[in-house]
Amino acid sequence: MSQPFSRRTVLALAASTCTPLAWSQSADSTLAQIKQRGTLRVGVTQAPPWFSKDPKSGDWASGVGVSLGKAMAADLGVKFEPVEVTWGTAVAALQGNKIDMMSMMDATPERAQAVDFPKTPLLYYSLAVLAKDDLPVKTWEDLNKPSVKIAVPQASSMDKFLSEHVSKAQISRFPGNAEAIAAFQAGRVDAVCLFHPPLLAARQKLGAGKIVVPVPAQSQASSVAVRKEADKSFVDWVDQEIGKFYANGQTQKWYEEFLAGFGLDPKASPPVMKEMLGKS
Repeated sequence: MSQPFSRRTVLALAASTCTPLAWSQSADSTLAQIKQRGTLRVGVTQAPPWFSKDPKSGDWASGVGVSLGKAMAADLGVKFEPVEVTWGTAVAALQGNKIDMMSMMDATPERAQAVDFPKTPLLYYSLAVLAKDDLPVKTWEDLNKPSVKIAVPQASSMDKFLSEHVSKAQISRFPGNAEAIAAFQAGRVDAVCLFHPPLLAARQKLGAGKIVVPVPAQSQASSVAVRKEADKSFVDWVDQEIGKFYANGQTQKWYEEFLAGFGLDPKASPPVMKEMLGKS
């Protein structure tokens, strides 16, 4: 699990972006190709709050990944070019030079063999629960009671965590996210445990319940995947960009702007900055 930035690191990241860097790159590098083409090709897929297509216009108009891509394109002085992919085809699209970057890809060891990732995390998301409004939840120990019923996808990382740390609760295991959420909707459980982004849409659809990131927060970083190449000028530039946006709070701001536009209260939703978790 990645560690949060220290105050010194955050200030250093912000300071490092005050002066543009002259990146040295080979003629066939991704960075050189982007400048020659005049567009930054960003992989997108319908997955709010990360990417969202306007159903009326067909434009990729909102989401953290869309806002990030547009800002990075502007910093390069090129146009933002969304290219529709799926989570399953994004790595192949990078390898095939169909896209230049794909946000919200976790830097797993398996993926790192096929694509490159910047050193700096893009953002963090956390293990959370969608709980009944009247269920007192601030810590994981609040859930660790025989009287509490929790739904979770079977054999998932969430299931593993609950089995190890909330074993006194009545844990109901289901094939997937949808079935676990349906159990909560039907009132068969008091809470459903997932990483928090899928719970946002569930909460909006159900119109009831509260999303809580119990402490101590169980968070993991997400990242930006880029094509693996000997020339590291592009991945180094991406590292600087996402570090800048994280350090100055812009990533969190994009996230909150999307939530508000999606009809959700940003103050009632878990943040994507690790330093902010547990402070609300």
